[in-house]
Amino acid sequence: HMRFMVLVKANAKSEAGVLPNEKELAAMGKFNDELIKAGVLLAGEGLHASSKGARIKFGGGKRTVVDGPFAETKELLAGFWLVQVKSREEAIEWFKRAPFPDGEELELRQVFEEADFGDLVAKAPAVFEAEREFRAKS
Repeated sequence: HMRFMVLVKANAKSEAGVLPNEKELAAMGKFNDELIKAGVLLAGEGLHASSKGARIKFGGGKRTVVDGPFAETKELLAGFWLVQVKSREEAIEWFKRAPFPDGEELELRQVFEEADFGDLVAKAPAVFEAEREFRAKS
């Protein structure tokens, strides 16, 4: 199995804090229910507008906090799902069915698994052991 983070891009409505209407909410609830019943969904949430967010910038040994909103809407996120599926193709098939109107866009990104790190697992075993312990608890 492989995990994918499915990223929901922000738009002018989500950045304005416009919540979905009852019909949109019901359609998304039905889609999420299908993901749950199939045993695919690990997590999924909508995100508040960037006006309620902050960015922490790292440079010159300093940490600078910049409060939202952020101008580049096309680079912002409005929500996400974390799913576990057998393949990239399965993830794509699921999310082609997501109830979004024309003009919306989702981005699917595979989550790194321990096996992806090759000999680093042997070179930094404590890091990977801590990750295994964390996963066993959740």
